[in-house]
Amino acid sequence: MEEWTQSPALRVHMECVAACMGHYAEKLDPDNKDRWIACGLLHDFDYERHPTADEHPTVGVEHLRGLGVDEEILEAIMGHAAYTGVARTTPMAKALFACDELAGFIVAVAKVRPNGFEEMKAKSVKKKLKDKAFAAAVSREDVRIGTEELTGLTGDEESHHIQNCVDAIAAGVPHALS
Repeated sequence: MEEWTQSPALRVHMECVAACMGHYAEKLDPDNKDRWIACGLLHDFDYERHPTADEHPTVGVEHLRGLGVDEEILEAIMGHAAYTGVARTTPMAKALFACDELAGFIVAVAKVRPNGFEEMKAKSVKKKLKDKAFAAAVSREDVRIGTEELTGLTGDEESHHIQNCVDAIAAGVPHALS
């Protein structure tokens, strides 16, 4: 990740997604938590060098395959970019898609709050999601689809998923606002 990614903001994004993935691994696949965290850390590692839909994440996945990264992680990384057409069939893949856009959005919300992550509730995030002008680059449709896919596995509702991600990022990436 650090070899391919120079942007501190992109590194923080990947760390935030990894924190969320760690939370969901504890619930869905506790014996493989390290793999889930690695998936979150690596999902966008090629984005700076290959930012187009023609290359990201395909180029990165091929590089990781050459390093021996297992296929479940590679499939999840491919599936996090809906435009690849790779179906999200595993819990890991569904969690990555559900956490990716949402993690970025949560950090954006924290940056405009006077106390950052402190006492942030899902209700605040949901309110900001309705404001299409706020963090406009975040796909609300991807957040919705990802939440539906993941909550189908966990039985949680949308607010619980959002709060899980808020809490995971706040606990796992203390420098997310720097």
